[in-house]
Order: sequence, then structure tokens, then C-alpha cells
Amino acid sequence: MKISFYGYNTFVIKSSDKVIAIDPGASFYLPDFFKPLIPKAEWSAITHILVTHGDPDHHWHTDRVAEVSNAAVVCNQKMIRNINGKNLILGPRARGLSFTTEVKNIHPVKVNETITVDDVQITGIRGTHGPLTVSMGPFSKTLHEGPQERMGYGEMGFEIQIDGTIIVNLGDTLLFEEDWKSIANPDILMVPIGGSVPGNTMSEQEALKAVEIIKPAMVIPCHYNCGALFSKCYNPADDQLFKQEVEKLGIECIIMNQGETIQLHENRKLPLAIGR
Repeated sequence: MKISFYGYNTFVIKSSDKVIAIDPGASFYLPDFFKPLIPKAEWSAITHILVTHGDPDHHWHTDRVAEVSNAAVVCNQKMIRNINGKNLILGPRARGLSFTTEVKNIHPVKVNETITVDDVQITGIRGTHGPLTVSMGPFSKTLHEGPQERMGYGEMGFEIQIDGTIIVNLGDTLLFEEDWKSIANPDILMVPIGGSVPGNTMSEQEALKAVEIIKPAMVIPCHYNCGALFSKCYNPADDQLFKQEVEKLGIECIIMNQGETIQLHENRKLPLAIGR
């Protein structure tokens, strides 16, 4: 199995004949504004697309990747509405809560519901996007997840079971101590750690608490030190300190830079190699 990381919460998991893309979004940093996080050369091989929520850095290229690959799209049922007999997904590039885009091979899932799509078992995990303050010079606006707010819309995490390996990706979420006690010792946990300043996800300490609750074999921190608008590092975090604290728990922690790939040992507990 190989896992590639493309920044924000964007991963590509390759195992046997399956290629799973998580959050095929776009860069939100102005020099690369809306550039696909997953290289276009990889799109055609993708078999499954999992979307944690409707923000541009997670969802901007969902329909485009699906059109090229014919991949199955899995997302929260909230992100789909049946309009005039068509299942329309929240428009990746539409303004506000506009359900404009038809994706034919789509599979909605609820929190705590498990579905199987082409031999990949996927369970929805509770998540809630924290408030996000957007500043432009002297002006700022704080956005909150809600029924009429695009920011964080449809947020959920996923437990993915593929070829005997369990991978959990929590998406952009705050901490849910009680709900996550039911997540049983996955092989890999992908967890956001960059929320200490903007507050939109867990901080390093909150993510560490999530690790203590979920008890994975391996942790990959994500969604931190990302570019957003004019800032090169909108959601700063100390990944080395986080790694040290995770390893004190006897759990492996892998820091992945954007564009890096890890290949796992056959026992899927430790990485065999890291490279581009």
C-alpha cells in the first residue's frame, strides 16, 4: 500500500486495484489559487473519491476528477439533493449552498452508517468544522458551520477498510471525545492539528487527545502550515512537538510533506519508505 499526501487534507491511497482520493480540492494560497492539489496525471487512475465537506480546499475539483476517472464519489448525504429527479451535489465552484452539479456514481453516507463501494468499506464519522475568521486588510468576517453556511458544510470523517487495513481520516473537525471512543484501533489515523490559531480544527493538544482516544498504530498529522489567501502559513502547528508527544504514547507518527509518498510494510504498521 502507498499513501501520498498533497497538502491540506488531500491524500491518495493506492492498494491492489483501488486508488482512493480524499478531498480533491484546490490550493487556497493566492500564487496557486484554485490549482488542483492532486496532480492531473493521477486523476484517471482514481477509483474512489471521498469528500469530507464542501470547502474549496477539499471539494473544488471533485466533479472534474470524477468525470476523468468515473470514480465513485462518497460524501455526507447532506451534500446531495435530489432536484427534478437528479442527484445534485453541492456545486464545487458554486456560490453559497447551490446544488448544481450532477455526479452519476455517487454514494451518500450518514454518520455511523457503513456502506461498501466496490469492495471498499466506508463508515461515516462525526465531525464539526470550527469557526473560521477571514481577514482582508482592515475587514474581517467570522464564518460558522451551519445549515445555511457554505463553510464546513457536510463535514464528516471516514473510516476506510481496504485490503485488511483500516484508515481513519477525520476531516476538518473539532474534538469529539465520546463519539470517537467507538473507533477501534485503526492502522492509520489522519488527524488535523492546525487549529490553535484559526480555531477551525483541533489544535496539536486536542489532536493528541484524539490519538489517545482512538489508539491507532500510526498517525499522520495534516491540515496545518497551509497557505490561505495572502498567508503562507494560515494554520500554524509544531509538527515535531506533536510527533514527540504521539511517540511517547508508543504510537508511530509520520510527518509527510506535500508531494511525499509512504510505502507500508506488509504488516501495514510501519512505513517502509518515504519519498517523492
